[in-house]
Amino acid sequence: MSAEHPSIARFRAEHELRGGTGEIVILPDSVHTAALAAEALGCEVGAIANSLLFDADGTPVLILTSGDHRVDTALTSERIGRGTLRRASPELVREHTGQVIGGVSPIGHPAPVPTYLDTWLQRHDVVWAAAGHPAAVFSTSYDELLALTGATPLQVE
Repeated sequence: MSAEHPSIARFRAEHELRGGTGEIVILPDSVHTAALAAEALGCEVGAIANSLLFDADGTPVLILTSGDHRVDTALTSERIGRGTLRRASPELVREHTGQVIGGVSPIGHPAPVPTYLDTWLQRHDVVWAAAGHPAAVFSTSYDELLALTGATPLQVE
């Protein structure tokens, strides 16, 4: 058996340190959208928490949104008061999270990143989020994800 990918190992250590209780699952490499992840996990797409890093006038902002939603960047920018939101470049994502697009976890970044949690995710008993690698996810609840991340609840649509 091969060793665990370093980014998953870093996530696992941070998850344990913060008291996370969920299971870490490694999915097939071909699972690269919320819909495919939901299919592989046997859950609704809305129970997938997408970790989207935005560039707010040079400051990283992490929005954890339901797989059912697209972030209304103009409305969300106005609600959070952090400047114009643009999708972060792959370089900005790696610099501020230590991870790659598609595998950004809600925790375990080199330095704290302002984080917002889509309130829509409350509708699901079990929520799945990235675990530091595009093929890794972990189970949690809305309340636990809020506690793990210190996020601010937010309606993103």
